[in-house]
Amino acid sequence: MAVKIIVALDSFKGSLLSFEAERAVADAVRGCVDGAWAVCMPMSDGGEGMAEAFVAAMGGDYVKAYVHGPLMRRVEAGYVVTPDGTAVIETAKACGLTLVDEPERNPLRATTYGVGELVAAAVSRGCRKFLIGLGGSATSDAGIGMLRALTDRLAPRGGTIDDALHGALGQCRFTLASDVDNPLCGPNGAAAVFARQKGATEEMIPVLEERAARFARMSALHFGYDRSVLPGAGAAGGLGYAFMQYLGADVRPGADILLDALRFDDALDGAACVITGEGRADRQTLMGKLPVRVMRRAAAKGVPVWLLAGRVDDADELLKAGFSVVEQITPAGMDDAEAMRKSTAYDNLHKATARLVKKYLI
Repeated sequence: MAVKIIVALDSFKGSLLSFEAERAVADAVRGCVDGAWAVCMPMSDGGEGMAEAFVAAMGGDYVKAYVHGPLMRRVEAGYVVTPDGTAVIETAKACGLTLVDEPERNPLRATTYGVGELVAAAVSRGCRKFLIGLGGSATSDAGIGMLRALTDRLAPRGGTIDDALHGALGQCRFTLASDVDNPLCGPNGAAAVFARQKGATEEMIPVLEERAARFARMSALHFGYDRSVLPGAGAAGGLGYAFMQYLGADVRPGADILLDALRFDDALDGAACVITGEGRADRQTLMGKLPVRVMRRAAAKGVPVWLLAGRVDDADELLKAGFSVVEQITPAGMDDAEAMRKSTAYDNLHKATARLVKKYLI
């Protein structure tokens, strides 16, 4: 039976990258349905796995680079250069939360310096178009570290970020891939909403808030405009703000950038269903996250969408929003540590897919 199924999953954070999760689904589909055609489209919303997803979508070369991580220790990072010369940078590779052991997490110390080093390396290589994935950061420095690195690498000795902008950096165009629409400061800002998950204590949050607000005030006086209130300025601990205020970046949902690059809407023609997913699905999934963006595009063409996740809450809301099937892949009673092991997650995803295919497609 010739059945076309589109597979478009986000990473299962801390467990499976997008292409690994999709392999589990595709193997299950092919094992259940003779002649099944599983079209895998590695996904990312700008966070974990973005570089790999864009290589799969657009081709390109991965360029290794050693930079300073969030605690200023040397880490191996890198970026992708696509065939049209665009540098695709996943900022979490330089300042990601996974680079810091839990006892050491402290957003008062963590820096985005390594992100600036990656940008500077790509500029020196000749790149002038940039796609920057924001997500999964350990930082809340409003991008100050990144700007310092750009100054150190691209300005004349003793120069400023303005000097760097008068050179090659000023010729660059930046697009931020992010689904976060928070401003830099305030009750919905970077410190108030995201700092706790990066290790901030309650005492740290007002300090982080004031640091970001002071930096925004000084920057507004310098430039004559203030982009700290724009949606997305609070992404990655305010790194989005630094890109917007200093480098003129615009913001687009990361999922939409990738879906467009993959010509996802065209691929839907003739599909029996779309299988999407993420590590945890709940009502926050409906706030612009990758699975709901996939679902809305598929729904516009009348293609049903199955949502698979490691853990599921608010299933009724997800079904009401338009998902045809919502399935938790983790068996009842399995603890999170076991469920997040790569081999276990792969097995759970494979079994859940096979179960649904047999129920709905055979």
